[in-house]
Amino acid sequence: MIIRPNILLIMTDQQRGDCLSIEGHPVLLTPNMDSIAAQGVRFDRCYSTCPVCIPARRSLLSGQYPDTHGIVGYYQQAEWDASISLPTALKNAGYHTYLVGRDMHQFPQNKRYGYDHTVSYPDYCEWLNSRLSYITYEPSGHYYASGVMHNNRTARPWPHDESLHYTNWTVNEAQRFIQNRDPSCPYFLTVSFLAPHPPLIPPEFYMERYMRTGVPEPVIGEWAKAPVAGGKGSPVDSAEVCLSGEELLSCRSAYYGLINHIDDQLSRLLSSVEAEGADNTIIIFTSDHGEMLGDHYLFRKSVPYEPSVRVPLFISAPPRYGIRKGQVISKPVSLEDIMPTILDLSGVEIPNTVEGSSLAPLMREEEVSWRSYVHIEHGEGTVNFQPHHTLTDGIEKYIWFVRSGEEQFFDLRTDPQECRNVFDSEHYRDAVAGWRRKLIAKLRDRPERFTDGETLISGRPYPTYIERHN
Repeated sequence: MIIRPNILLIMTDQQRGDCLSIEGHPVLLTPNMDSIAAQGVRFDRCYSTCPVCIPARRSLLSGQYPDTHGIVGYYQQAEWDASISLPTALKNAGYHTYLVGRDMHQFPQNKRYGYDHTVSYPDYCEWLNSRLSYITYEPSGHYYASGVMHNNRTARPWPHDESLHYTNWTVNEAQRFIQNRDPSCPYFLTVSFLAPHPPLIPPEFYMERYMRTGVPEPVIGEWAKAPVAGGKGSPVDSAEVCLSGEELLSCRSAYYGLINHIDDQLSRLLSSVEAEGADNTIIIFTSDHGEMLGDHYLFRKSVPYEPSVRVPLFISAPPRYGIRKGQVISKPVSLEDIMPTILDLSGVEIPNTVEGSSLAPLMREEEVSWRSYVHIEHGEGTVNFQPHHTLTDGIEKYIWFVRSGEEQFFDLRTDPQECRNVFDSEHYRDAVAGWRRKLIAKLRDRPERFTDGETLISGRPYPTYIERHN
């Protein structure tokens, strides 16, 4: 008889892979996230193959790469086949499937893609507005009424009681589900946080903590170009910044504060899971993409650098799976691997539409053949930055910018913060040529015609969505 485990998928939004105490962050406190990692397996080279919310979440839910599902940037209006989704596969296997918090960018928004029920941002806004008596003319309600908006580098403390914060509400709704769920079947619960995605408005305690302790300075590469006039006069949602002084301190303090706040709230969530039977629960923690946070004069995501593309990924499983606790696996993995891993560990057949690979054999320390690199891409989009194709194995990284044909190469062993572009170095000439050949092979059959099979062709149109016929 197959014993189906409960599955808890915890997902933050826009959390950098290095923003964890267990990764050695100098000030950020994440004891609960660290505990999930220590009780399971941490993948420290997990990448978002298209580092922006919509394609990343679609890749997670479908197990498909952006080139297959067709979204390679910020493009919302693309409906897809719900029958191939992760929650649908689990629902068909008898799971009670539920999503709370930040939605997964489904289109249309009320299409559930296999979730029995979703409780998300519109529900939160209705709840929050009902608890605040004063009038706001902000279309989305009180959450954005402070004026700190969804892509801003500006920051301030949450203006209401902490209990009214979206993070707290998300955990409340997750606890409600755990307490009221159908006990006759296993559950798949997705707990999706909006934070640390802007607006940068953590509860006051969490912002003040990092204003007091201080924050690290941005990393600025030799190749990085400062924005015009040092960024003075640029829009507050600009993707090019020069953070310093009070602006740097408040921006980073708020970002770290949002993560720390989530971490403390996870203690409540994990206590509820424990009370319901953690000995039969698989816990996965990840994020959709990272955040540049001022590094290399950049803000937001979509770009090919580590703060934008590398994300946390931890997986813990019940003792019967025989997985050694505390492992750190540095093979290149991606969000597409989460769906087949969950299905594999749950004894559910993996659909042939899935392109990712189950991480379970790696977690069991089996000798298995694994991919040699991850392909990361981003097309023309809302951020004023060049579209790119990127290949990395977590050790080296090759970047080709589609519009200009510019190339970058970083040796992550000696330069993990990507400060030195060694593309022109004689020492790396053969390595660069090898990675370029790999990218040509990877792009050979793409409809955008990025290559003729021999060379890369710059200047090709690179729309954020091309309907694929698979």
